[in-house]
Amino acid sequence: MKFWKHALVVVAAALAGLPHPGIAQSLDPTAIEHPVPDSWPTYHGDYSGRRHSALTQITTQNVGYLTLSWAFQTNQNAEIKSTPLLVDGILYFTVPDNIWAVDARSGHMLWHYNKPTDDGDHIGQRGVAMYKEWLYFLTPNGHLVSLNANDGSVRWDVVVADVDKGYWTTMAPLVVGNHVIVGVSGDLDNLPGYLRAVDPVNGKAQWQWDSTPPAGTLNATTGGMTWITGTYDQELNLIYWGTGNPTPVLNGKTRPGENLYTCSIVAINPDTGKLAWGFSASPHDTHDWDAVEVPVLVDGNFHGRPHKMLMQASRNGYFFVLDRTNGKSLLTVPFGPVNWTLGVDKDGHPIPNPAKEPAPDGRLIAPDEGGLTNFRSPSFDPKTGLFLVDAHPSYSLYFTKPADGAYGWAGADYGLWGKGLLEAIDYQTGKLRWTHDLGEDGSGAGVLTTDSGLTFTGDAYGNVMALDTRNGKTLWHAGTGVGMASSPIAYELDGRQYVLTSSGGVLFAWTLPDVAIRTAPARHK
Repeated sequence: MKFWKHALVVVAAALAGLPHPGIAQSLDPTAIEHPVPDSWPTYHGDYSGRRHSALTQITTQNVGYLTLSWAFQTNQNAEIKSTPLLVDGILYFTVPDNIWAVDARSGHMLWHYNKPTDDGDHIGQRGVAMYKEWLYFLTPNGHLVSLNANDGSVRWDVVVADVDKGYWTTMAPLVVGNHVIVGVSGDLDNLPGYLRAVDPVNGKAQWQWDSTPPAGTLNATTGGMTWITGTYDQELNLIYWGTGNPTPVLNGKTRPGENLYTCSIVAINPDTGKLAWGFSASPHDTHDWDAVEVPVLVDGNFHGRPHKMLMQASRNGYFFVLDRTNGKSLLTVPFGPVNWTLGVDKDGHPIPNPAKEPAPDGRLIAPDEGGLTNFRSPSFDPKTGLFLVDAHPSYSLYFTKPADGAYGWAGADYGLWGKGLLEAIDYQTGKLRWTHDLGEDGSGAGVLTTDSGLTFTGDAYGNVMALDTRNGKTLWHAGTGVGMASSPIAYELDGRQYVLTSSGGVLFAWTLPDVAIRTAPARHK
């Protein structure tokens, strides 16, 4: 049936005089290192996590003419949180238990895969990875499924996390060489987090790195989940990953000390699974502030000296710039209201204030449990030196509840106030160059920047927006009816640049009308 559906699409395209929709045959893993304009071969677009496009057909001068090229309706209740892959003119994207292959020029469906599961948390699904002609997809109940990219047929299905223990999986895997690297979720059940590398051919485990000590270690914690896709430095041969909060979540008395390597940024050798270094973003966290936010890799000068940097806007309210060769701090500053620390130590680690730990009579904390940012992806614009992040300045009341014991959440939190802002952070100083109001409830949208000076994101009211990266001014917007929970991407096919967004269960492809393309400046080559 899948073959005939694709055949009909090919015939229809030919009769309409459209380009052959094609179908992906293979993705060479080395092609991820230097993506071309007609591809988006990983969750972040490339290994750096910068989510910056070199395309320039859509500019600050003509973006006001942007129009809808096509829309694809998933007919699912779940909203799209995934970032599509684009390989050989085909888009691959997901919601929990489902993958679609869609023609990137027309929005026509080529195939659809569904693996119904009742187990696991269906909080979202962030995408697939690709190795040669195979796709890799994590299900809510902890399975890693390998599919044929040509037709969606199943190659193999292996378990990478035990749903019966309370694990679940949501992330897009990361392919590095001949390793498919996957992370896990499950921080409500006092479970240890880990990263695992899987053989792309047979699905067998290659190595596992555990983010917390073995069970039974004195005063040790559990937690440290790894549920957002990391980044990779080919030269150093290190993957960079953020880890989640310790457990029990709000009660820290049973787990004294720093609680390594929870709420940390870690560097790991992808061939061996050995830890190269770790940096604690929230030592002894008691507020559920995962440090899983994307570790963005940037090469450039910092205060006049060249560095291989790692930048993270973390959920706890701090913006970190690290030397990614050794994990040493270059800069640690808050990027919004933060009241839970006594300052920052000499090594750039925030110092928790014991008086701000949750208590039976409550504590006023900034930011709230959702954090000053969260799962939505940031972007780094190399021309302006701006780190663009969807932020949520906020306050909350935190409680411990002795009746809840020392298991799982072990307390409660109640949000009091918050708002959404797109923030442009100067990475040299950590100061905000500008902010753009996204609405009272905040936005779930990630960010994309382009070489032509544009920033694409969404607001709390269901608008897709293009802003001027230099100053945050709105240049274009379009209402979609529901908020965005994914990150935009950009690609070029047949001389036409597209910006792809999603809202609810619909994928939208935006482009310029022909007359605007003919008058656009020369495109990136």
